[in-house]
Amino acid sequence: MSTMQKLISGAARLGIELTPQQLDQFQLYCKLLTEWNKRINLTAILDYEEVQTKHFLDSLTVLPAIGKEKESVALSIIDVGSGAGLPGIPLKIVLDQAELVLLESVGKKTAFLEELVRQLRLEKVKVITGRAEEVAHQPEFRERFSVAVSRALAKLPTLVELTLPFCQVSGVTIAQKKGDISEELNEAANAITILGGKLREVSKVEMPELSPDRCLVIIDKVQPTPPKYPRRSGMPEKRPIK
Repeated sequence: MSTMQKLISGAARLGIELTPQQLDQFQLYCKLLTEWNKRINLTAILDYEEVQTKHFLDSLTVLPAIGKEKESVALSIIDVGSGAGLPGIPLKIVLDQAELVLLESVGKKTAFLEELVRQLRLEKVKVITGRAEEVAHQPEFRERFSVAVSRALAKLPTLVELTLPFCQVSGVTIAQKKGDISEELNEAANAITILGGKLREVSKVEMPELSPDRCLVIIDKVQPTPPKYPRRSGMPEKRPIK
């Protein structure tokens, strides 16, 4: 039986009742993360309770922002810069009907993600090794997802160029952020508009298990992204849209 009490109580506060099967999946995820981390650097957080809160629960705080889309059979999510599978895999465990793409540029990390997906027996999940700047121009992925999520990916002006091109019009980009991001928001305002987005809200994440400075930046996709974006690899970071 699972002993993931921190995750169980935190998820309940988000209105999520985790099933025994889901808890087993989170338990196995935690085990694989620890094992693989000995070989490749996936995370600095390995304490059992901290993994439950700072990784798993933190990922699930995105769920309220997905909103009514959650019920949709056609829900498709792309996790851009997925790293150790966060927030994509915890969301998939809870939204088992959703289609998920995990996009990560580092091959060692995608090897971990592939093994994770296999061992957790997750269906409708694709792991892609590649850079967002290139993959977002492939017809199979461009403007195709209801939701693009990212965690600790980049500053907002860069982040929107790496995520909004994946969203279909009427889709949403959700970026997990922490600290004071007012300056980032100002700097990203023009980029958001140019890329076809509209800031819906910055939603504070209020969970006693997590640091109080966390928030979600929620951007609706209201227009198609102009074909030239994202620009070539490295450009969104080196020269963010002003």
